[in-house]
Amino acid sequence: MSTHSLDLTVVGWIGTDVRIHHESDGGVPFTTFRLGSTRRWFDKQAGEWRDAQTEWFNVKVWRTTALNAARSLRKGDPVIVQGVLSTEEWVGADGPRTSLVLDASALGPNLAFGSCHFARTVSPVPATGAEDAPTDVSAYEEIPDDEGGGLEPVADEEQELALAGAR
Repeated sequence: MSTHSLDLTVVGWIGTDVRIHHESDGGVPFTTFRLGSTRRWFDKQAGEWRDAQTEWFNVKVWRTTALNAARSLRKGDPVIVQGVLSTEEWVGADGPRTSLVLDASALGPNLAFGSCHFARTVSPVPATGAEDAPTDVSAYEEIPDDEGGGLEPVADEEQELALAGAR
């Protein structure tokens, strides 16, 4: 964390496709998506849940975390995102515009709404000298591209009920 920054943790739902980009010079990869967060509370007098206005954030994730996010997260997923908040300003066709940007340093699925299997990513690090021993990766598990993880799919009705909490 840096000094004089607005560090923020947001709990919400991914509202757009998770897109991976590379800087124009082919450099550092980054991933972007929109994150919606709606504060909810139970109104005892009315006996029902109430929703406040949904706040939207443009989330940017950099480097290896960006690659992991692009592989792991999808539109509609409940997530927890931690990062530094800033405001982006520009002039659009209809005049001056602003958006909230969350430069994420950590993020992941919100396990209050489902489960997942964590798989550590292993990056090969070249040896710098003869004294460097090879890394033991025998304890790591390779995850197949199908990403099924042996779990049974959630019934459509259950999934609809879970997603209803995001609205």
